Amino acid sequence: MVTPDLSVSLGGLKVKNPVLSASGTFGYGLEYMPFYDSSRLGAVVVKGLSLAPTPGNPPGRIVETAAGMLNAIGLQNIGVERFVGDVVPRLEDVGATFVA
Repeated sequence: MVTPDLSVSLGGLKVKNPVLSASGTFGYGLEYMPFYDSSRLGAVVVKGLSLAPTPGNPPGRIVETAAGMLNAIGLQNIGVERFVGDVVPRLEDVGATFVA
């Protein structure tokens, strides 16, 4: 059986298939490693980053509504330095392509 080439180019980044995680919902990709081989994705799109770590908004971040929910997390994140030092090596170890 011939395996089809599913690779695509996204703004100059070539990935092996068009299946990418959604920014924010997949965290930094590390959270799912015990359950899923992230290297099978075309790319892991990590949650938003800022130069410095950001705690995000104070609690009451999520409110239920009749139509679903609203959230205002406030871009809580670990900052670029920690991302490069802690997250990037682990993503590279499993062979995951990532978009930050």
